[in-house]
Amino acid sequence: MVLPSSAHRRGTVLCVLSAVGFGAMAIFAKQAYAAGVTVVTLLSLRFLLAAVLFWTVVLARGARLPGRRVVAGGLLLGAVGYAAQGGLYFGALTHLDASMTSLLTYIYPILVFLGALALGREQATGRRLGALGLATAGTMLVLLGGSVGVVDPVGVAMALGCAVVYGSYILISDRMVADLDPFVLAALVTSGAAVSTFGVGFGTGSLDVHFAAAGWGWIALLTGGSTVLGISAFLVGLREVGPATASIVSTVEPAVTVALATTIYGEALGPSQMFGAVLVLGAVVILQMREGTVGDDAPATLPAAVTSARALAHEPA
Repeated sequence: MVLPSSAHRRGTVLCVLSAVGFGAMAIFAKQAYAAGVTVVTLLSLRFLLAAVLFWTVVLARGARLPGRRVVAGGLLLGAVGYAAQGGLYFGALTHLDASMTSLLTYIYPILVFLGALALGREQATGRRLGALGLATAGTMLVLLGGSVGVVDPVGVAMALGCAVVYGSYILISDRMVADLDPFVLAALVTSGAAVSTFGVGFGTGSLDVHFAAAGWGWIALLTGGSTVLGISAFLVGLREVGPATASIVSTVEPAVTVALATTIYGEALGPSQMFGAVLVLGAVVILQMREGTVGDDAPATLPAAVTSARALAHEPA
């Protein structure tokens, strides 16, 4: 029996920490809403503060900026893709319970596979097609199999739309950015998203900082714990444990959301919904596995910028 190395244990802990941070994001957002923070205000401040923190990390590391074309690509990814998925996700939370929002948006790895299949980047196998069947059945059970609050069609559409944007964002980022320092890309993407959301806020008059003082605390937790720490911990952990382990560990994220929502808000998945959630998460694990990688702790082989883009979208490498 081969015991995991200290680096592997440390990397696993970091991936779990990242998943917990991302999993708590829906709860922090719900609490911020209760304090009077609007969706646009929450997104704008989150992206702005995250950009400041990531640029601080970039300066501290002495990382070099890429050429103008790559900088423009990173900013565009943030302004369009990252801002759009954030708006849909946080908007869905105003219509749905945190548990259902998290589970519905977590089908995006399935959509990434379908997109990669259509583009010829992946091959269909019996195992992967079976995983798609599991994910489809699981999603239907989550939607129809019980009661986690009211199933608001607008909220469902926004959550599923978020999953579509997640998937598109990942497929585009895989080709749009090359070997770029991951923290530089994170800084560029969050900067682009901040500009976009502030523009929407000012243009629509929906930017409002006159909310309860507690709102600032929830925004700080969402920014520090669910954005900067979540992304940074995943990037470092991925380097230590490799994509196979990171992918599996990251499925803790929706489980954390469900557990916190049950504890804080009394949300409770019905038996069939819980079974559906297990099917969705199982399908994600199956799709993320590659032949010969199960239990393999080889380091990640994707370019740094791609793993960073996927970390920003909560997508394991």
